[in-house]
Amino acid sequence: MRCDELVSVLFPYLGTVQVDAVIPTEDAVHVVARTRDVVVRCPDCAMPSERVHSTYERHLADGPVGDQSVRIDLSVRRLYCENAACQRRTFAEQVEGLTVRYGRQTPAFRRVLEAVAVALAGRSGARFTKSLHSVVSRMTLLRLVMAMPDPAWTVPKVLGVDDFATRRGQHYGTVIIDCETGQPLDLLPGRDAETLAAWLRAHPGPECICRDRAGSYADGARTGAPLAVQVADPFHLLQNLGTAVERCVRRHNACLKPPDADANSTVHISFAGQDNTTKEMSPIEARLRKRHAVVHSLLDQGHGIREIARELHMGGNTVRRAARAEIPEQMLNGRHQPRPSQLDPFKPHLDRRWAEGHTNAIHLYAELKELGYRGSYQIISDYLRPRRRQRVRVVGPASPGVRQVTGWMMRHPDRLRDEDREQLAGILGRCPELAAAEQLVRSFTEILTTRSGQHLKDWVIAAQAKDLPSLHAFAHGLEKGWDAVLQGLTTRWNSGPVEGRVNHIKMIKRQMFGRA
Repeated sequence: MRCDELVSVLFPYLGTVQVDAVIPTEDAVHVVARTRDVVVRCPDCAMPSERVHSTYERHLADGPVGDQSVRIDLSVRRLYCENAACQRRTFAEQVEGLTVRYGRQTPAFRRVLEAVAVALAGRSGARFTKSLHSVVSRMTLLRLVMAMPDPAWTVPKVLGVDDFATRRGQHYGTVIIDCETGQPLDLLPGRDAETLAAWLRAHPGPECICRDRAGSYADGARTGAPLAVQVADPFHLLQNLGTAVERCVRRHNACLKPPDADANSTVHISFAGQDNTTKEMSPIEARLRKRHAVVHSLLDQGHGIREIARELHMGGNTVRRAARAEIPEQMLNGRHQPRPSQLDPFKPHLDRRWAEGHTNAIHLYAELKELGYRGSYQIISDYLRPRRRQRVRVVGPASPGVRQVTGWMMRHPDRLRDEDREQLAGILGRCPELAAAEQLVRSFTEILTTRSGQHLKDWVIAAQAKDLPSLHAFAHGLEKGWDAVLQGLTTRWNSGPVEGRVNHIKMIKRQMFGRA
């Protein structure tokens, strides 16, 4: 391949201009060129002209070549319009494939930047363009995205429709996608039936419409595209079944509690290894006993008083007092010793009655008054308070909740833990209604996973034969949208791609702390 042929392959858009020089520099390759003296038509009236008003130079960025950026310095002409009736007096010539009005990049490099902007957006795209040996601001990339036209599309055969929230609970919209490709087609304000029907009338041609169980979308699809087949999403069918099963479980909430649950709720009294007649140790007494043990342990190891005081950060007299005391009780003098109380003669009686299970202080106070006690009720209450703090309530495991049991029934048995499977078996054994509901759930999920919608009628008859009002309501809802439900349980189409687009909308909405 000759040199001129190589240039024509790398720079095909330079074939319509006159290249005067190629100047390599440290940071870029400069291509100096000028337009040829040809007749140019006015962009408004298309009148040909070759009368030159002036010339000026344009600087166009191009894609990198040989690990260097390329800049084209193009000299273009400004010409007079020869048509006296035309409002435009002068106009600048444009080179096809090389220049556009107000453009500072070649069309080829502009397409590259558009792809970068769509993939990475502003700041990330601006950082990436440095690897293309080009300095582009984030706002330039965002303007490229906003200037791009919406992708062209034709009305697909299979539509997906779902709602999304711009402000949860207040403002909603509708997203429409192509279920075959997953491409989003349009966003509609509102989620009522007339909004969808108007869009379908304006875009005729869909053969299948995938939707959730909302009645507004069913009415809108029926009005706007009466010949299209509606498909109820299988996931929403299973979700509605779960809601019905939860109501059924809540109706039989009493069956969730084991029959021996009340026997497990007994109260036992324990005193953490202490004798019932022993008073609870005060913090000061515990600290003195610990100090006595530590000091005597170090003395037995051969340490001196000063060494122990320095090691324990104590005063010398404090260490000597602990060392002279043979037992900890010798250190408990003055205010640390328990004072005599009017309750002392009656403490054995209180301990015995407490051990027998009589823990009501008012009743015990009345008994002691009959035995000759002349003190106050508060003394008895203070004496019993440590025992109340150490009282332990031994309760059996909590009964499973309604939502927990509903989850067990809706889940595949192989995915349950052994203990969950045992608890569910016990509940179903105590409640025939829940056992019947569990069997109906298993048969419905079998129809859903195998797409055997031909057995749905038998399932509805079986559900209506059971004494399960919540499942009766679910079966009645299936009959109201029977054709769409049957399509959802027999065809491969569903609203999964639409839910993915709704999730994408939520992600965009939450970016920049909800300001995107």
